[in-house]
Amino acid sequence: MTNPPASNAPGPSNSAAICRYPVPELGDLPADVRERILAVQEKAGFVPNVFLALARRPDEFRAFLAYHDALLLRESGLSKGEREMIIVATSGVNRCLYCVVAHGAILRVYEKAPLLADQIAVNHRKADITPRQRSMLDFALKVCLHADEVDESDYSALHAQGFSDEDIWDITSITALFGLSNRLANAISLRPNAEFYLLGRQPRARG
Repeated sequence: MTNPPASNAPGPSNSAAICRYPVPELGDLPADVRERILAVQEKAGFVPNVFLALARRPDEFRAFLAYHDALLLRESGLSKGEREMIIVATSGVNRCLYCVVAHGAILRVYEKAPLLADQIAVNHRKADITPRQRSMLDFALKVCLHADEVDESDYSALHAQGFSDEDIWDITSITALFGLSNRLANAISLRPNAEFYLLGRQPRARG
Protein backbone atom coordinates (compact mmCIF):
# COMPACT_ATOMS: atom_id res chain seq x y z
CA MET A 1 0.00 0.00 0.00
CA THR A 2 1.34 3.40 -0.94
CA ASN A 3 0.08 6.45 0.93
CA PRO A 4 -1.09 9.34 -1.21
CA PRO A 5 1.32 12.27 -1.20
CA ALA A 6 0.91 14.84 1.53
CA SER A 7 -0.30 18.26 0.51
CA ASN A 8 1.59 21.38 1.54
CA ALA A 9 -0.88 22.17 4.31
CA PRO A 10 -3.55 20.17 6.12
CA GLY A 11 -7.04 20.58 4.81
CA PRO A 12 -9.96 18.70 3.28
CA SER A 13 -9.00 16.03 0.74
CA ASN A 14 -11.75 17.16 -1.63
CA SER A 15 -13.45 20.40 -2.51
CA ALA A 16 -16.63 19.79 -0.48
CA ALA A 17 -16.89 21.06 3.08
CA ILE A 18 -15.83 18.32 5.49
CA CYS A 19 -18.65 19.09 7.93
CA ARG A 20 -21.22 21.76 8.71
CA TYR A 21 -18.81 23.67 10.99
CA PRO A 22 -15.87 25.74 9.74
CA VAL A 23 -12.41 24.21 9.93
CA PRO A 24 -9.84 26.33 11.81
CA GLU A 25 -6.69 27.59 10.17
CA LEU A 26 -3.62 25.57 11.13
CA GLY A 27 -1.74 28.67 12.26
CA ASP A 28 -4.54 29.61 14.66
CA LEU A 29 -4.34 26.34 16.61
CA PRO A 30 -2.42 25.75 19.86
CA ALA A 31 1.04 24.33 19.20
CA ASP A 32 0.29 20.84 20.57
CA VAL A 33 -2.85 20.47 18.46
CA ARG A 34 -1.04 21.70 15.35
CA GLU A 35 1.85 19.30 15.99
CA ARG A 36 -0.50 16.34 16.38
CA ILE A 37 -2.18 17.14 13.08
CA LEU A 38 1.13 17.53 11.28
CA ALA A 39 2.38 14.25 12.74
CA VAL A 40 -0.70 12.44 11.44
CA GLN A 41 -0.24 14.01 8.03
CA GLU A 42 3.40 12.93 7.96
CA LYS A 43 2.50 9.34 8.82
CA ALA A 44 -0.62 8.87 6.70
CA GLY A 45 0.03 11.22 3.82
CA PHE A 46 -3.20 13.14 4.52
CA VAL A 47 -5.09 14.53 7.50
CA PRO A 48 -8.21 12.57 8.51
CA ASN A 49 -11.09 15.00 8.52
CA VAL A 50 -12.03 14.18 12.11
CA PHE A 51 -8.83 15.87 13.30
CA LEU A 52 -9.73 19.07 11.51
CA ALA A 53 -13.31 19.02 12.77
CA LEU A 54 -12.33 18.42 16.41
CA ALA A 55 -9.54 20.99 16.31
CA ARG A 56 -12.06 23.83 16.49
CA ARG A 57 -12.36 22.97 20.20
CA PRO A 58 -8.82 22.20 21.36
CA ASP A 59 -9.78 20.97 24.84
CA GLU A 60 -12.19 18.43 23.37
CA PHE A 61 -9.63 17.49 20.70
CA ARG A 62 -7.11 16.66 23.43
CA ALA A 63 -9.61 14.81 25.62
CA PHE A 64 -11.05 12.71 22.82
CA LEU A 65 -7.65 11.70 21.46
CA ALA A 66 -6.31 10.96 24.94
CA TYR A 67 -9.14 8.49 25.56
CA HIS A 68 -8.84 7.13 22.01
CA ASP A 69 -5.12 6.50 22.46
CA ALA A 70 -5.59 5.01 25.94
CA LEU A 71 -7.98 2.42 24.51
CA LEU A 72 -6.52 1.68 21.09
CA LEU A 73 -2.80 1.86 21.84
CA ARG A 74 -2.65 0.04 25.17
CA GLU A 75 -1.47 -3.54 25.65
CA SER A 76 -4.55 -5.73 25.43
CA GLY A 77 -5.82 -9.21 24.81
CA LEU A 78 -7.46 -7.73 21.72
CA SER A 79 -5.37 -7.32 18.59
CA LYS A 80 -5.28 -4.00 16.76
CA GLY A 81 -7.44 -5.55 14.06
CA GLU A 82 -10.00 -6.80 16.58
CA ARG A 83 -10.31 -3.36 18.09
CA GLU A 84 -11.04 -1.97 14.63
CA MET A 85 -13.60 -4.74 14.08
CA ILE A 86 -15.49 -3.47 17.12
CA ILE A 87 -15.44 0.09 15.77
CA VAL A 88 -16.60 -0.94 12.29
CA ALA A 89 -19.38 -3.26 13.51
CA THR A 90 -20.85 -0.77 15.99
CA SER A 91 -20.42 2.18 13.63
CA GLY A 92 -22.31 0.22 10.99
CA VAL A 93 -25.22 -0.31 13.38
CA ASN A 94 -25.09 3.40 14.26
CA ARG A 95 -25.05 4.25 10.54
CA CYS A 96 -21.96 6.42 10.88
CA LEU A 97 -20.52 6.89 7.40
CA TYR A 98 -17.32 8.53 8.60
CA CYS A 99 -16.33 5.84 11.09
CA VAL A 100 -17.30 2.91 8.87
CA VAL A 101 -15.24 4.27 5.99
CA ALA A 102 -12.24 5.52 7.99
CA HIS A 103 -11.96 2.60 10.41
CA GLY A 104 -12.89 0.15 7.69
CA ALA A 105 -9.75 1.30 5.89
CA ILE A 106 -7.65 0.82 9.01
CA LEU A 107 -9.16 -2.65 9.53
CA ARG A 108 -8.34 -3.68 5.96
CA VAL A 109 -4.76 -2.57 6.44
CA TYR A 110 -4.28 -4.30 9.81
CA GLU A 111 -5.89 -7.57 8.74
CA LYS A 112 -4.65 -7.52 5.13
CA ALA A 113 -8.20 -8.51 4.18
CA PRO A 114 -9.77 -6.32 1.46
CA LEU A 115 -13.31 -7.65 1.94
CA LEU A 116 -13.49 -7.88 5.72
CA ALA A 117 -14.53 -4.36 6.67
CA ASP A 118 -17.49 -4.37 4.30
CA GLN A 119 -18.64 -7.73 5.65
CA ILE A 120 -18.41 -6.61 9.28
CA ALA A 121 -20.08 -3.26 8.67
CA VAL A 122 -23.13 -4.97 7.14
CA ASN A 123 -23.44 -8.25 9.09
CA HIS A 124 -20.56 -9.53 11.21
CA ARG A 125 -22.25 -12.93 11.60
CA LYS A 126 -21.70 -13.55 7.87
CA ALA A 127 -18.14 -12.21 7.91
CA ASP A 128 -14.95 -14.23 7.50
CA ILE A 129 -13.96 -14.07 11.17
CA THR A 130 -13.29 -16.62 13.91
CA PRO A 131 -15.90 -17.84 16.41
CA ARG A 132 -13.98 -15.89 19.07
CA GLN A 133 -14.27 -12.67 17.08
CA ARG A 134 -17.94 -13.33 16.36
CA SER A 135 -18.57 -13.66 20.11
CA MET A 136 -16.68 -10.41 20.69
CA LEU A 137 -18.81 -8.54 18.14
CA ASP A 138 -22.04 -10.09 19.42
CA PHE A 139 -21.20 -8.58 22.80
CA ALA A 140 -20.12 -5.22 21.34
CA LEU A 141 -23.42 -4.88 19.51
CA LYS A 142 -25.35 -5.76 22.65
CA VAL A 143 -23.47 -3.01 24.50
CA CYS A 144 -24.17 -0.67 21.57
CA LEU A 145 -27.90 -1.37 21.37
CA HIS A 146 -29.00 -2.94 24.65
CA ALA A 147 -26.40 -2.20 27.33
CA ASP A 148 -29.10 -2.39 29.99
CA GLU A 149 -29.55 -6.09 29.17
CA VAL A 150 -25.91 -7.12 29.64
CA ASP A 151 -25.67 -9.73 32.38
CA GLU A 152 -23.39 -12.43 33.74
CA SER A 153 -24.26 -14.83 30.93
CA ASP A 154 -22.65 -12.42 28.46
CA TYR A 155 -19.44 -12.44 30.48
CA SER A 156 -19.54 -16.22 30.70
CA ALA A 157 -19.87 -16.53 26.92
CA LEU A 158 -16.82 -14.32 26.43
CA HIS A 159 -14.82 -16.12 29.11
CA ALA A 160 -15.51 -19.37 27.25
CA GLN A 161 -13.84 -17.82 24.19
CA GLY A 162 -10.74 -16.87 26.19
CA PHE A 163 -11.51 -13.21 26.91
CA SER A 164 -10.52 -11.84 30.32
CA ASP A 165 -12.52 -9.32 32.32
CA GLU A 166 -10.03 -6.66 31.22
CA ASP A 167 -10.58 -7.61 27.57
CA ILE A 168 -14.33 -7.27 28.13
CA TRP A 169 -13.76 -3.81 29.62
CA ASP A 170 -11.86 -2.92 26.43
CA ILE A 171 -14.70 -4.16 24.21
CA THR A 172 -17.19 -2.17 26.24
CA SER A 173 -15.13 1.02 26.37
CA ILE A 174 -14.30 1.02 22.67
CA THR A 175 -17.98 0.53 21.86
CA ALA A 176 -18.94 3.37 24.20
CA LEU A 177 -16.32 5.82 22.92
CA PHE A 178 -17.31 5.26 19.33
CA GLY A 179 -20.97 5.57 20.23
CA LEU A 180 -20.05 9.14 21.13
CA SER A 181 -17.94 9.55 18.00
CA ASN A 182 -20.66 8.12 15.72
CA ARG A 183 -23.27 10.50 17.05
CA LEU A 184 -21.03 13.54 16.78
CA ALA A 185 -19.91 12.64 13.25
CA ASN A 186 -23.49 12.07 12.11
CA ALA A 187 -24.84 15.26 13.68
CA ILE A 188 -22.15 17.46 12.08
CA SER A 189 -22.26 15.58 8.73
CA LEU A 190 -18.57 14.70 8.87
CA ARG A 191 -17.40 13.46 5.47
CA PRO A 192 -14.79 10.70 5.13
CA ASN A 193 -11.61 11.61 3.29
CA ALA A 194 -11.62 10.29 -0.27
CA GLU A 195 -8.32 8.51 0.47
CA PHE A 196 -9.95 6.17 2.99
CA TYR A 197 -12.18 4.50 0.42
CA LEU A 198 -9.27 2.85 -1.39
CA LEU A 199 -6.86 2.08 1.43
CA GLY A 200 -6.19 -1.62 1.92
CA ARG A 201 -8.22 -2.72 -1.09
CA GLN A 202 -5.24 -3.58 -3.28
CA PRO A 203 -2.20 -5.72 -2.45
CA ARG A 204 0.63 -3.69 -1.02
CA ALA A 205 3.19 -2.61 -3.61
CA ARG A 206 6.58 -4.27 -3.18
CA GLY A 207 9.59 -2.06 -3.49
